[in-house]
Amino acid sequence: MALFRLPSSGPAALAPRGQGVLLRAPHASDFTQWVHLRESSRAYLTPWEPIWPSDDLTRAGFRRRLRRYAEDMAADRSYPFIIFREADDAMVGGITLANVRRGIVQAGTIGYWVGEPYAGRGYMTTALRVLLPTLFGELNLHRIEAACIPSNRPSIRVLEKCGFTREGLARRYLCINGVWQDHLLFGLLQEDFRG
Repeated sequence: MALFRLPSSGPAALAPRGQGVLLRAPHASDFTQWVHLRESSRAYLTPWEPIWPSDDLTRAGFRRRLRRYAEDMAADRSYPFIIFREADDAMVGGITLANVRRGIVQAGTIGYWVGEPYAGRGYMTTALRVLLPTLFGELNLHRIEAACIPSNRPSIRVLEKCGFTREGLARRYLCINGVWQDHLLFGLLQEDFRG
C-alpha cells in the first residue's frame, strides 16, 4: 500500500531550496563554518538545547556526528539539514527530522536551531516552509510533530506561522540545559498542509 512505503529517493537527493535558502545534509567540509556559528551562538542557544558534549565543537566530535547522521539516514530514522542562505552560502542554522516512525504512524519530530546573528530575521520560518513539502512528499510522512519550551516565543511563532497546531503540554518532557522542562506540543498533518 502506498501509504506505508519508504521514501523512494535516497538521503543524498534531499536538498530542498527556495525563497533564498538551501537545506542539505551536513558534510565534513561544513565543520569550520558550523563550529564558528555554534561557538559564537553558544550563550544564545544554551537555554533551549540539551547540554553540549564536552567534545561537541571538536573535529572528532563533528566526525562522530556525521557518522551517526549517515547511519540514521540510511536506516530512515532521522534526516539532518543545515540551512544556508543562498545569496552568500552563509550557514544560518539547522533543522533535524528525528524519531521517524513508519508503518501505521508515518510521522517524525522536528527540532531546529538558528545562529544568533540570524535570529529574528525569518530564516527559520522560511527554511521550515521550504522543508515541509519534502517531508510530506519525498519522505511520505502523514504527521510532523514539534515541541518547545513555553517561554520560547520565537519558536512558537515559527511553528504557528508554518501552520502547526498546538496540541497540548507535556510535563517535564525533555532535559534542556540540564533541567527537565515542560514543552508545548505541536503537530501538522499532511492534509492540513495540503489544504
